[in-house]
Amino acid sequence: MAIFLTEQSKIIVQGMTGAEGMKHTRRMLAAGSGIVGGVNPRKAGTVLDLDGRRIPVFGSVHEAVAATGADVTVVFVPPPFAKAAVREAVDARIGLAVVITEGVPVHDTVDFQAYARAHGTRIIGPNCPGLISPGRSNAGIIPADIAPEPGRIGLVSKSGTLTYQLMYELKEYGFSSAVGIGGDPVVGTTHIDCLSAFEADPDTELIVMIGEIGGDAEERAADHIAAHITKPVIAYVAGFTAPEGRTMGHAGAIVSGSSGTAEGKRKALEAAGVQVGATPTETAALVVARLAAPDTLAKN
Repeated sequence: MAIFLTEQSKIIVQGMTGAEGMKHTRRMLAAGSGIVGGVNPRKAGTVLDLDGRRIPVFGSVHEAVAATGADVTVVFVPPPFAKAAVREAVDARIGLAVVITEGVPVHDTVDFQAYARAHGTRIIGPNCPGLISPGRSNAGIIPADIAPEPGRIGLVSKSGTLTYQLMYELKEYGFSSAVGIGGDPVVGTTHIDCLSAFEADPDTELIVMIGEIGGDAEERAADHIAAHITKPVIAYVAGFTAPEGRTMGHAGAIVSGSSGTAEGKRKALEAAGVQVGATPTETAALVVARLAAPDTLAKN
């Protein structure tokens, strides 16, 4: 199985005709994703030939859904138009919107996240690499060739780059799904959401969680793990060498007291029974060791 995205998912791409949208649509198609259309009001009615696949372009998300039955959208539109694009997808009853766009104003994100929650649409992102269920479907920019086969590991990560690294280091073991939730201060799907979904997925035996300095998302995830997760969780927290009090990388990564530090997050996770690697490579080694000992997979 997989979480949020399966081989039955019908995907449209908002912004497909732009340079980034077209490049990654080709990659998604090559990974076997069910891309059924794109959206661009200025190019409505045209058909793109993408490596032998003819993909229609619609004038609106509503038209695309009516014509194709799409239930997933991947959003590549520029930041000033992201709010309107997501709201349009929600109004069309899209169930999952993957917002790749970086630099979306926080007040716009707050607006469309609240609107999506009120209408039953799940948001991944913004400022995220998307999600992949290897061998089934890929919605976003995660390179499919770094972990081409399905497997027993579920991965949730704030960082796109570290998503790729851990998937590459563990590619021979495979993933049920990998979800890059994004590192902005406000995101639609959280560590806790993914942890719960992986807990309920019978094909996920072990969960890898990647966090980073700033905020208290990892501490809250640790509380959730202690109370609700029975499967083993192995984590990595980026930012052990970051200077205290300085914003680093993602807009959400600002250290505020002990709750925002890598050390504080490590202690909270370890108190919940989570093994925490000091580096991505050490984290991968912890995963391999845990998978090699089946009797340790029952619980943390």
